[in-house]
Amino acid sequence: MAMTVETKPVEFTYIDNPEMPPIIITMDEDDNPKVVINRNHTIWLSLNRKLIAGIAEELFGKIDELLTGHLKDQRMYEKLE
Repeated sequence: MAMTVETKPVEFTYIDNPEMPPIIITMDEDDNPKVVINRNHTIWLSLNRKLIAGIAEELFGKIDELLTGHLKDQRMYEKLE
């Protein structure tokens, strides 16, 4: 059985702010993912572009660990009730 994956729009925005980090992942007004790229860090972003692109799989793994831990805690609480 094929699993349908829901796709959501991802908004990309550029800023120029030396006080902010190179990349920010946040959410927009509709709770969709939003990525802010800081042009002030263009050289750093350029030098690390391949490393940054490769972070996606590891980031997914870390989020998966976090959510699995949360679900295990919730299940433990559910069993205690």
